[in-house]
Amino acid sequence: MKNPNLLLLALVCLCVSSTTLSADNDIKIKQTLELLELEKNTTNVYRAYFPSKDIARKAAISFHAQLLEANYQAGYLILELSPQEISQLEAFNFNIEVATQYLQRRALKLEQKQKQIRSGLDPLAQTGVDILTVPGFPCYETVEETFLAAQTFVSDYPQLAQWIDVGNSWTKNAGQGGYDINVLKLSNQATGSNKPKLFINSAIHAREYATAPLNLDFARWLLEGYNIDADATWILDHHEVHLMLQTNPDGRKRAEAGLSWRKNTNQNYCGPNGNSLGVDLNRNFTFSWNSTNGVGSSGNTCSATYRGPQAGSEPEVQAMQAYVRNLWPDRRGPNQIDAAPTDTSGIHIDIHSFSELVLWPWGNLNQTAPNGSALQTLGRKFAFFNGYSPQQSIGLYPTDGTSDSISYGELGVAAYTFELGTQFFQQCSVYENTIKPGNLPALIYAAKVVRTPYITPSGPDSLNLSLSNGASVGGVAAGTPLVLTATANDTRFNNSNGSESTQNVSESQYYIDVPPWQQGAVAQTMAATDGGFNERSETVSASVDTSGLSNGKHIVYVRSRDTSGVWGAVSAVFLNITATPPQGCAFEDNFTTSTGWSNSPTSTCSTGAYVRDNPTEVTNSGVVTQVGGDAQGDGFALFTSTNSSAGANDVDGGVCVAVSPSITVTDTSTLSLNWFHGQRDTGDDASGDFFNIEYSLNGGASYRSLVSVGDVRTQAQWRGVSASIPAGSNVLIRMSASDGSSAGDLIEGGIDAVSICAD
Repeated sequence: MKNPNLLLLALVCLCVSSTTLSADNDIKIKQTLELLELEKNTTNVYRAYFPSKDIARKAAISFHAQLLEANYQAGYLILELSPQEISQLEAFNFNIEVATQYLQRRALKLEQKQKQIRSGLDPLAQTGVDILTVPGFPCYETVEETFLAAQTFVSDYPQLAQWIDVGNSWTKNAGQGGYDINVLKLSNQATGSNKPKLFINSAIHAREYATAPLNLDFARWLLEGYNIDADATWILDHHEVHLMLQTNPDGRKRAEAGLSWRKNTNQNYCGPNGNSLGVDLNRNFTFSWNSTNGVGSSGNTCSATYRGPQAGSEPEVQAMQAYVRNLWPDRRGPNQIDAAPTDTSGIHIDIHSFSELVLWPWGNLNQTAPNGSALQTLGRKFAFFNGYSPQQSIGLYPTDGTSDSISYGELGVAAYTFELGTQFFQQCSVYENTIKPGNLPALIYAAKVVRTPYITPSGPDSLNLSLSNGASVGGVAAGTPLVLTATANDTRFNNSNGSESTQNVSESQYYIDVPPWQQGAVAQTMAATDGGFNERSETVSASVDTSGLSNGKHIVYVRSRDTSGVWGAVSAVFLNITATPPQGCAFEDNFTTSTGWSNSPTSTCSTGAYVRDNPTEVTNSGVVTQVGGDAQGDGFALFTSTNSSAGANDVDGGVCVAVSPSITVTDTSTLSLNWFHGQRDTGDDASGDFFNIEYSLNGGASYRSLVSVGDVRTQAQWRGVSASIPAGSNVLIRMSASDGSSAGDLIEGGIDAVSICAD
């Protein structure tokens, strides 16, 4: 994730005398050592055994400020609790005991941290260098590196990115250093104005490490994908994405030193020293501030949920509120029961960690929000991607003064909280293998449906778009007849907490260059490949006439409607028209016939050997482990097994390996394929599960990674991937899947539509 150029730029920009920097750093080191000692001496930490997972997740909402660790499989939460809070949990049948092992582990880690700082081994002790890395977490950008990355985006993509100063942190207002509050605005500035707007803020609670990096990775996906990925391209052309990457930069800086810091750094409250000072910014927003008679926030200045002396008192909150109010008009009435109109545009996502939850309003009232049904539908759609529990944000007790009280409570904009992962200081391996691949698609989906979030999510998704003849890769000459295929699926919801109503798909359409919501759009009909629209998931296709299309890159949009009359999210694929047709394909395989793929002799799995067949959808506890249908609509793919139910013939007992025939590539070409991986993690495997696709350029002597998925719970869906193949290569493709050592999880994977075509 790190960019070496950013590190160099950061060093160049350190225009401070070494003497001043050294003195400032000495003070910083002394303060940090004292705060670490305070945290090490905290002993009111308990293991709370819960009576049910439903109660546990509600407790994780109500006691989020006290939550230190969640182990839902083992049946307990680790919480920092007062005697009153212990009594509150015991009233819900929690069994409480001192978390002795956790305290010992934490004390050891904090002591090691102190020794590293004192010995100069920790970056904090190296003058000026601490801005470049979060010690022990190289995948996470610091505040400074986040800002440098955003500024670099603006330099590299001036037509697409703007870096907007919207306010100051408390420390900066106090004249003690501090930071600007900035928003990274992403949109093609040449394609009009008044676009639907997605706003995402992160790191409002400082110690939640994974939140800001996910937001920044979303920006990377959009910008680096522009003109390369069709969905990233149309999102930036037709929508706006606003990212407040570091909402609480002062507090974040303290957390980067290893402190379990939550609040901002306002020294007027429980200050000026110690690690309990400041205001909980996510209890300071104005709409529902202090609305629960002291239950949903605290008036104690030293409490982790201290709400501040008055609504919106903190400069960080003032900056966000002013920006949000400027993004969207107020479309919700003044009464609690007033719903926003169903065509209200906009989505606000507040990214937090941890607890593996997708939450929506109300959090301060134990009643359904006036737009509750539509909020639930989109929430279950988000949870389809990340596998989290979708639920209203009311816990065992209400919370008040939270960020969604402005966006939804005041303005009527659809608002959500994502609680990422299982720890505040989440390990990089978990972030890279689980959090990012699960949540990035959810953010992409939000950017797609932000035009009408109360309507579109209930319609069918259009997936797995593919054009024949390599039209999306090398291109075709104008006039070349093409076949467009896609999947329309109305069932992609997480039903782990209730169930979402679904309908049969009734219609699919495609559009070239002009999307369906714009004037001048021309709809072209797509047909169900099985002869009729009568299922909740349909493979659809259409003949595409390319006559008259100009040379260059075109966008083909696809959307689908269900029998309730709702059009679902749009997806897109590029169509390249070239003056000179490409030289052809060295290899094409849609698996309708045998072309020489085989189960490798190196396979050790007892079940799950690869078959050439039509995969049927298999679902377990809301997670689809095997896709319903192939990628192209011809009824064939190569995948790990043919299943009738979850767990029947899935990968078990070792590693399943399949290899392609040897493919000679004469011209410089592009290898492209569609793939899926589905995994329902039962908790039996601590590690060891994987799904890999690799290719060799020299007949198998060494392999390069094309797809690498670790031990991660994922919904099975077709995805595309490609790689450049140099002329004169002898290509082998290898696919492997494993269920680790204890073989407890449900794992499937497969490929389709493999081609190696000349550029």
